[in-house]
Formats: sequence, structure tokens, C-alpha cells
Amino acid sequence: MAKWTPTHEAPEPLEGPVVATITGGTILWFVLFLVQLPFYGWFDDHGHTWWVWTCLAGGGLGLIGIWYVRGRDAALKRAAAAKDGTAGATGGGH
Repeated sequence: MAKWTPTHEAPEPLEGPVVATITGGTILWFVLFLVQLPFYGWFDDHGHTWWVWTCLAGGGLGLIGIWYVRGRDAALKRAAAAKDGTAGATGGGH
């Protein structure tokens, strides 16, 4: 059995508006929760109350996601600023 080896370099990960994407998804989960609340009796009668609670859980987990991606974004910006500051200080003297 031969070991698989990659034939090319892996591409860089795509970076986009991560905080905005997670925030938008979180808002959508909460809106879906609120829209379903008036119909809770119908969901209960048909055994689908998990739909309502899934939306609430999605919104709650989205809040954790917002906290996480904001911290990640700040850490990436700090690392980039430190790299730029270090490269500028050591690159000009030699």
C-alpha cells in the first residue's frame, strides 16, 4: 500500500467578512426563533417543538461564535501589525 503524497501546495485559506457573516447568521437564527414563537401551540401539537428550540440554540451558539471570531480577527490584526513592525525595524538596518 503506497502512501499518498500531495502533488501541489495547499491553497491559502479564504478570508472574508467572517464577523459579519457570523453576526448575520446569528441574527437570522434569533429572527426564526421569534417568528416561530406565536405558532408554538401548533408545533407542540405536531411534535415539532424542537424546531423552535433549535433556532434558539442556533442563536445562542451564534453569540459564542461572534465572541470567538471577533477575538480571532483581533489576534490576526495584532499578529500582522507585529510582523510589519518587526520587519520594518530589522529590515532597514542591514
